[in-house]
Amino acid sequence: MTAHGADVQDGDGQARTESKQSVEVPAARERARAIPEAAVARLAVYLRALSVLADQDVTTVSSDELAVAAGVNSAKLRKDLSYIGSYGTRGVGYEVSVLVGQIERTLGLTRKHSVAVVGIGNLGHALANYGGFPSRGFPVSALFDLDPDLVGVPVGGIPVSHIDDIVEVCADREVTIGVIATPVQGAQEVCDRLVAGGVTCILNFAPVVLQVPEHVEVRKVDLAVEMQILSFHVARRQQEAAAQSEVDGADTGPPGSGEQEPGEVESANRMVERL
Repeated sequence: MTAHGADVQDGDGQARTESKQSVEVPAARERARAIPEAAVARLAVYLRALSVLADQDVTTVSSDELAVAAGVNSAKLRKDLSYIGSYGTRGVGYEVSVLVGQIERTLGLTRKHSVAVVGIGNLGHALANYGGFPSRGFPVSALFDLDPDLVGVPVGGIPVSHIDDIVEVCADREVTIGVIATPVQGAQEVCDRLVAGGVTCILNFAPVVLQVPEHVEVRKVDLAVEMQILSFHVARRQQEAAAQSEVDGADTGPPGSGEQEPGEVESANRMVERL
């Protein structure tokens, strides 16, 4: 492979310039494969922050400013952006429009997507009406449910279809992403029908592990698990605060004593060790 813009000879001996894109595309693919999943999630956050800046007609942003907007430290942000080949300009920062384009290409947002939501209960109804999907390139084009009272009723402007029609409707509307918001019992069957309809990405809200072919990507969102994780962090901070309070109390000792009680020090030390 030649360097960018290098002249090469074609079959007729005529000089031609190799396309820069043909050189960059494989390199971009290799970079995408090397991006850690946690960094991919942060790229989506950076894109959201950049979109807000673009709406405010901001043309350039420093790494510190973008890091604050995204809620990360600037070193981590620069590392994440290096995965997509973006390093900014010293003293200037990043061009907002260029960086938006780079992240969108990395996240596959330059291609057309179409979303189907299965299970139009409270959660599914909210997802079907969520304006953030189409505004970010994920228009909802199909809705499905088992309830005969819902079938045919428009939700968010889209009539609800029966689950039995998933394969046909998804294939006809070229659905690429399926959202499962059903009870556990029917989730796997729904998943199988989505895959049969050509869906290659599934966002699963049902608390069950889905079995899918290797070419299908699944992201699981378990709201109860997320609550438990939050609970863990709250409990840990309370334990740390309690441990620090005991240490501080041991340092000061009883009023006027000026000395630490050995029992109090040992108790605090044991608690710190357990943490």
